[in-house]
Amino acid sequence: MPEVIEIPIELTYFQLPAAVQDRLQLLLDRQDDGEALTLLERQEAEGLVELAEFLSLLRLRSQRVAN
Repeated sequence: MPEVIEIPIELTYFQLPAAVQDRLQLLLDRQDDGEALTLLERQEAEGLVELAEFLSLLRLRSQRVAN
């Protein structure tokens, strides 16, 4: 039997802090402009994208549960 994990409704409102979102946008914009990112910058951008996607999934699940 699958285990049920409760997701707090507060996650519906959770998002990346503005400074973190700005940093991610800066890295993505530089990459889109054809500027090569360093290995550390690429890893940072990939990690932030994964975090943003994870938070989006949590938000969607909590919204689904709330409705």
